Amino acid sequence: MSIPQQLKYTREHEWLAADGDTATVGITAFAADALGDVVYVELPRPGQLVAAGEPCGEVESTKSVSELYAPADGEVVAVNEAVAADPGLLNTDPYGQGWLFRLRLATAPDLLDAAAYAALTGEAA
Repeated sequence: MSIPQQLKYTREHEWLAADGDTATVGITAFAADALGDVVYVELPRPGQLVAAGEPCGEVESTKSVSELYAPADGEVVAVNEAVAADPGLLNTDPYGQGWLFRLRLATAPDLLDAAAYAALTGEAA
């Protein structure tokens, strides 16, 4: 399983791709694999303010229900309706079509780089 070098990561297995003051958020392939088949995703709503490390949604799989944590402080500006309609996108394309929501960042997040995330998960970067 590869870990994209250009992304930043949380210890709770979310990824973040920053583009200026906006960032796209998803869960990692490691998390999607550990969850198994994802069957439901509860996303934050546009306009919602989220805080780094705080729950902002849920991911339900055939194995368990896991909280979705905000990787940074900010305001949700968009959610991926496609993943809400087809949660399996988290399993098939977690770094592409399986993105979850976009944030307008309130502060620059302090997250793991790919090498640190690889060390955390024991995966190859």
